[in-house]
Amino acid sequence: MRDAGDTLISVKLMQWYDSHARTLPWRVPPGSTQAPDPYRIWLSEVMLQQTTVAAVQAYFQRFTTRWPTVQALAAARDEDVMAEWAGLGYYARARNLLRCARAVAEMGGFPRTRTDLQSLPGIGPYTSAAIAAIAFEQPETVLDGNVERVMARLFDEHTPLPQAKPILTAYAARLTPQHRPGDHAQAVMDLGATICTPRNPACGICPVMADCAARRAGTAPSLPRKTRKPAKPVRLGIAYLGRRADGAWLMERRPPHGLLGGMLGWPGSDWSTQAPEDVPPLGAEWRALPGEVRHTFTHFHLRLSVQVAHLPTSAQGMFVPPDAFDPADLPTVMRKAYALGAAHFNISEVS
Repeated sequence: MRDAGDTLISVKLMQWYDSHARTLPWRVPPGSTQAPDPYRIWLSEVMLQQTTVAAVQAYFQRFTTRWPTVQALAAARDEDVMAEWAGLGYYARARNLLRCARAVAEMGGFPRTRTDLQSLPGIGPYTSAAIAAIAFEQPETVLDGNVERVMARLFDEHTPLPQAKPILTAYAARLTPQHRPGDHAQAVMDLGATICTPRNPACGICPVMADCAARRAGTAPSLPRKTRKPAKPVRLGIAYLGRRADGAWLMERRPPHGLLGGMLGWPGSDWSTQAPEDVPPLGAEWRALPGEVRHTFTHFHLRLSVQVAHLPTSAQGMFVPPDAFDPADLPTVMRKAYALGAAHFNISEVS
């Protein structure tokens, strides 16, 4: 139930946002007569999942320059989109991005309600609420990590995450206004990103510091509480970097589903907690390089040894010629393997 106190907090947030909103390439600034573009809102929200604003902006600019509309993205080749996505991680999102773009293009545009948006590939509860609120001014409750932190502190909520999500959602719903719900959602996100930060929150300049229960209690820096996660297991693997005399690289495209699904990469072993079986993809004089690649995925740490070989021009397989090879198109873990192996092939510059 929304009361006068909730309304006052919302008013203070909106007044602060009108003067201090971040300038972001997908955002329509407060007071603008331009309508938000649901394509740009959707694309930014998908990119921002598990990723920072700073990391996303360059990707967003490249995507929207190359594919300025959802129809253009829907018509793109899968491999082109996956290459542009390389480095953002969580490649299932890129596959769902294409599936969603094609579904939206087929229906003639984005639906306006949270329920209909959530029926699209790759759009979950948070993303559907964000698009509905920001693009279509629906009074939906948007709860990302920044909003969770702001709510936990405003209401001095000590229930640890993830158990606290329903409680924090209810607090956020109390504050969500019927008027300008999209700007309200972005105001709370901006507050969490710039003032109510995870460490050393700048409480002295917070527009709602007088309303913050955690500030009064002195508990703000310790919130939100989180349930300790179990340690991630370590998996081991081998990557094989083979190059023909004509400069072409031996590569493989991973299966469409699963980790790094559909991405171009180096042939290699399975990744498991046991020592990997050394089975090179082609017969050659493979040599293990000193050092290893270390990379962290959502659910495990990976340690990857790298083997290299010079292959004859007659070698058969999936080879990418040097004029078509760009390490920037590879997922991050494969770029790390390339960086380790480049010196062996007398490559002085590593992209």
